[in-house]
Amino acid sequence: MARGKVQMRRIENPVHRQVTFCKRRGGLLKKANELSVLCDAEIGVIMFSANGKLYELATNGITRNMQNLIERYKRIGVEGQAESSEVNQSQVAEQEVFMLKQEIDLLQKGLRYIYGDGTAAHMTFDELQAVERNLEVWIYNIRSTKIQIMAQEIQMLRNKEGILKTANQILQTKIIEQNGLFDVSMMIADAPYPLTISNNQPKVQ
Repeated sequence: MARGKVQMRRIENPVHRQVTFCKRRGGLLKKANELSVLCDAEIGVIMFSANGKLYELATNGITRNMQNLIERYKRIGVEGQAESSEVNQSQVAEQEVFMLKQEIDLLQKGLRYIYGDGTAAHMTFDELQAVERNLEVWIYNIRSTKIQIMAQEIQMLRNKEGILKTANQILQTKIIEQNGLFDVSMMIADAPYPLTISNNQPKVQ
């Protein structure tokens, strides 16, 4: 009689579940030990039962134990992560270089097309669209730079205007002061008799 197919789901009966665990645990440990002997492999198996009981197996050598296997696993895991990180960085760098080469080729084709080179007539529709987008970006950047330069020049002219206004006001003030002194001097020169200034009171005769 053929054995029926076992459904891979949790066994609800706790007694049957414990019996199945014991049987399959023994089979798993036996297979791990056989694989270690046949292939000279270092194998570590850790199991916890439903009751929390620990079962473990460390193979390949008397001096080998589970702690040594765990430490080796951690060491190799860290090294593997470092190597994987280096591989990923290398792949990213290669991809960036490839994309830059494609962009350079596209720009060269676009320049040849702009200057009327006949060989650029073989550009595809997608390549022409990419060149058009690049031209739009360049025009936007050029206009933005022009606006910034014009704004800086306008600000410089405003600063010069303020300096000139201040200098003009100072000159006007000096001219007014000089004109006032000149008028006083003219009045003294045109007087019919000399004017004298004394601190003493005039005497009455």
